[in-house]
Amino acid sequence: MITEIGIVAGEIWQYLEKYNETTLEKLIEITGRDRDLLIMGLGWLAREGHIILSKKDKDYKIVLRKKD
Repeated sequence: MITEIGIVAGEIWQYLEKYNETTLEKLIEITGRDRDLLIMGLGWLAREGHIILSKKDKDYKIVLRKKD
């Protein structure tokens, strides 16, 4: 399972490198991945400090953290 979470985290990262920001619902729509698996991938990226998550109404806004 950890490998699949890592793969999904990579897919999220690649999408954010291209578009810089998105929402959880948009990720579900474009990737076709399971919501829980996407949340695990987002947790991985957040823990590593690669993304910024914020609550946006009933969804989450996800932004790629800029390198300083």
